[in-house]
Amino acid sequence: MTPESPLTLHDWQQSLRGAARPEKIAILSSFFKCGKGEYGEGDQFLGIVVPDNRAISAKYYALPLDHIAEMLHSPYHEFRLAALLALVRRYERCRDDRQAIVDFYLQNTAYINNWDLVDLSCPKIIGAHIISHPESTLLTRLSQSTSMWEQRIAIVSTLTLIRAGIFEPTIAIAESLLSHPHDLIHKATGWMLREMGKRSEQHLTEFLTRHAAAMPRTALRYAIERLSPEQRKHWLATKRK
Repeated sequence: MTPESPLTLHDWQQSLRGAARPEKIAILSSFFKCGKGEYGEGDQFLGIVVPDNRAISAKYYALPLDHIAEMLHSPYHEFRLAALLALVRRYERCRDDRQAIVDFYLQNTAYINNWDLVDLSCPKIIGAHIISHPESTLLTRLSQSTSMWEQRIAIVSTLTLIRAGIFEPTIAIAESLLSHPHDLIHKATGWMLREMGKRSEQHLTEFLTRHAAAMPRTALRYAIERLSPEQRKHWLATKRK
């Protein structure tokens, strides 16, 4: 059962606004590609850095889900991140509430709409859920979505499985995303393959043997980043022009 919280949504928002650094707004807007035609177009920033956001939002995990939803639906990027950081803490602390958190997360993926929002939340919620529900087809469904963010959730959530020594979902989803057109998916896929290779170079080598020639160059470079210079040279040489 979720504990009662004496804190309020207003407290949370005011605390975050108090941590804002306006001089960082332009930097963050550029970093998260908020210009016209970019993937983060229209996103708004207050200038709150992640460590400050995490420290503040950890206190508000017990608020009702409709209050967290209000934060997640905010036009401010940092409020949405705050909601997700609170959800992660709630998932970790409130075992009886976990299915409701997963359901809430999946119902609100339209608002988990930048790479940091995905990466800082999905391994500890969706990935953790899959560890305890290995029969679930959730990752496959997300990987087949028309939403790039749901596809990124699918591949990045496998980080939790990789750390548990489970590599098959990463391999399957990476294979399904090889022809994806967006660089953010290429980066995420290569990142997960690299993480897999840190724990099993054999699995990475087998994947590269099958797919290196056809992989997007960004995905390949991310995947081989921790290999020896000789190995990196070999795999890059197999890449089709």
